[in-house]
Amino acid sequence: MITPYLKKITIFFAISLLGIVGIIISSLILINHNGMNHKLQGWVNLLWLPLLLIILIIDRTCVWKFGTKKVNKVQLNILGTLILLFIINFIRLQL
Repeated sequence: MITPYLKKITIFFAISLLGIVGIIISSLILINHNGMNHKLQGWVNLLWLPLLLIILIIDRTCVWKFGTKKVNKVQLNILGTLILLFIINFIRLQL
């Protein structure tokens, strides 16, 4: 049986959570290195957290207002458009 929390997971919610965990882990690793360049990069990585938190808040607000199915359709269209743009850019760079 699927729990109610799994029914409310969207694409951007999952990507945001993975991004937050990845940024925190990589920043901790870089901050604990010996070189000053690594420490500085670890602190700079933490500057991406507010962006992911804003995406997470907007996603949860849209799910609350419109529902999971409608939000997932829109997010899938956004993600498909971004992937298409990356493919077109890759082809352009190869020519």
